[in-house]
Amino acid sequence: MPLTPLASAYDQFIVDLDGCVWIGGEALPGAAEALEDLRAAGKGVAFATNNAYEPGEDLVAALWRIGVRASLADVVTVGGAMQHLLAETRASRTAFVVGTQAMVRHVTEAGLRVLNGTDLASRSEVVVVAGTTELTYDDLRIAIQAVSRGAELLATARDPTYPQPDGPWPGTGAVLAAIEYGSGATAELVGKPMPQLFLTALDRLGDGRTLVVGDRVDSDLAAAKAAGIDAALVAHDAAAAAALDGFEPPPVAVAPSLAEILVAGRAA
Repeated sequence: MPLTPLASAYDQFIVDLDGCVWIGGEALPGAAEALEDLRAAGKGVAFATNNAYEPGEDLVAALWRIGVRASLADVVTVGGAMQHLLAETRASRTAFVVGTQAMVRHVTEAGLRVLNGTDLASRSEVVVVAGTTELTYDDLRIAIQAVSRGAELLATARDPTYPQPDGPWPGTGAVLAAIEYGSGATAELVGKPMPQLFLTALDRLGDGRTLVVGDRVDSDLAAAKAAGIDAALVAHDAAAAAALDGFEPPPVAVAPSLAEILVAGRAA
């Protein structure tokens, strides 16, 4: 189907996954078809996500399952960004990880010695916080103790929630808030709203006029602003649109779905 005049004006697109392409891994109506319409029109497409629950390989497989062609190079994950930062700046240090095994692997592959499950965990030099559905009280206790003893606190994101089919679930920001409040520290962020994920995506896409499409003002649009890239907002309800109040610069488009932003007649 033909692209909207807005989409036709851009050469390439950086698209958020959760809330734009899918919710809980279930494709949103029209999203997969709209992305294939973009590719058919010769547009470049990359995905940038604050999802630290799964490795990039699993996200690529999930995209294929819903009918979206993608390679590992097309998906820029906050886990990969965290691994790069740690490898460049904190290799050989000890770490405690609040997150999934995917994030533990990223930290280990960055060259840090992960102390999870040992008696020395609360004396780690670095605490890394990422999304997880298996948070325990001991995770919070050890992280707060380590940071109170001088450990650096890094986090993948500050998103308070992330979308799921039955409603919002606690996001990385909800976990991070407890650790920051308990330790009195403020984490260094790696994912959106910091611009690095989008800058990495731009490196992979190459030159061209670029549009970010996301569903969160405080992360997607803020990161696009920091990276100097135009952005459009997928606003599923009035509350999402209301979050735009006072945000500058305003998005170039606001619509209920990715499909309606990208493709003429491809309403969700």
